[in-house]
Amino acid sequence: MVTEGKLEKKLERKRQSIMLVDDNMANLAMGKNMLKTFYEVYPMPSAEKLFECLEKVVPNLILLDIEMPGVDGYEAIQHLKRTEAFADIPVIFLTAKNDEGSELKGLSLGAVDYVSKPFSAPLLLKRIETHLLLASQRKELKTDNDNLQAAVSRKSKQLIDLENAVLSSIAELVEFRDSVTGGHVSRTQKYLKLLIEKLMEKKIYSREISGWNIDFLLSSAQLHDVGKIAVSDVILNKPGKLTDEEFEKMKAHVIIGLKAIERIEKNTAEHEFLRHAKIIAGTHHEKWDGSGYPWGLSGKNIPLEGRLMAIADVYDALISQRPYKKPFTTTEAEKIIEAGRGSHFDPVLVDVFHMVSGRFVEIVDQYKDAWETPEPQGEIENRHKILMFARQRAV
Repeated sequence: MVTEGKLEKKLERKRQSIMLVDDNMANLAMGKNMLKTFYEVYPMPSAEKLFECLEKVVPNLILLDIEMPGVDGYEAIQHLKRTEAFADIPVIFLTAKNDEGSELKGLSLGAVDYVSKPFSAPLLLKRIETHLLLASQRKELKTDNDNLQAAVSRKSKQLIDLENAVLSSIAELVEFRDSVTGGHVSRTQKYLKLLIEKLMEKKIYSREISGWNIDFLLSSAQLHDVGKIAVSDVILNKPGKLTDEEFEKMKAHVIIGLKAIERIEKNTAEHEFLRHAKIIAGTHHEKWDGSGYPWGLSGKNIPLEGRLMAIADVYDALISQRPYKKPFTTTEAEKIIEAGRGSHFDPVLVDVFHMVSGRFVEIVDQYKDAWETPEPQGEIENRHKILMFARQRAV
C-alpha cells in the first residue's frame, strides 16, 4: 500500500511518461487509472498508434501488450530496438500468456521485464519504478563515461600538443643550424599527410598503413633530421661541393639521430611514437635501387614510412634555397622526382606523388615569401649543371 508520505514524494519528483499499448479498451482504462497518479500516461490501442505518437513524444518506459491484431508486441519491440532514437526505452511486456517460451522470447528481443495479466497495481508500480530507476542509472553511467572519455581526449590532445611543440622547437633548432629557411619541417609534414591520405583513398599499401597511428607518424616526422644537430656548421653550411670525407660526416647524422631517439625511448613508456620516429629518421635516405645510406636497403625492404619521407624530403630540398644552390621551380622538382622513379624512389609512390603534386605546389606557395630572392640573369641556364649535385645534397 502506498502511504501518504510516499505519495507526496512521488508527486514532488518530475513526472515521467509511460506509453501503455493494448488493443483492449478495458485494459487501457484500468492501466491508466493505476498509473496516472504517479506518471504521465499515454494509452495507445495499437502498435501502429504507438509508432505515430513516438514521432512527437519519447516516453521513459513502454508497457506493451504482446497479442494484438496487425503488428503484435514482438514485431513492435523489434522495430523499437532497430531505431536508434527508441532503442534505449525500457519495454515491459504485458500478456495473458504464462508459458516460459513466450517470456523467454520477449526477453531475448530486448524486453526488460514480463508482467502477466491480470496484474495488481502494487506489483506493476513496483516493476515500473525499478526499471525507471535502472534506466536512469544507465543514463547517468553513460553520461559519466562520455564525460570521462571527453576528459581523456582533452588530456591526450594537450599532451600531443605539448609533444608537438617540443618536437617543433627541436626541429626548428636543426633548421636554424642548417641555414634552411621557410619551414622545411612543416612542409614535409604536409607533403607526407597528402601522400598518406591519397594512399588510403586509393587503397594502396593498405596493409602497411592499417597498423599506423597517423597522428604519431606525422608528429614523429619532425625528427627525421635531428642528427644534424651534431654535424659541424662548416659542413652544413658549406656553399660548395662536399669532399668525400665531409659527405661521410654528413651521412653520419642518420645514425646520430637514431641513437638520440633510442636514448629518449629508454626513458619513456610511449614507444609507438618513437617507433615511427626511428624508422623515418633511419631510412629516409635509402634508395629504391639500394644505393642509399646508411644501410643500403632496396625496394620494399625499405619501410614504407622511409620511402614516403624520401619523396617529401627530396622534393622540399629541391624547391628550397640552400647554401650550395638556388631553389628549383616546382615543375623542375616534379621532373627530378620522376627521373628518380625506380632508382631513388618507389615507382608506386611516384605515381601517387603525381596525383597530389598540385597540392604540393599549393603548400610551396604558402611559404614562397620565405625564400624568394631576386634571381641573377642566366641562373635558370645554370640549374641543370648542378642538378646531380643538388640531388646528392638533398639532405
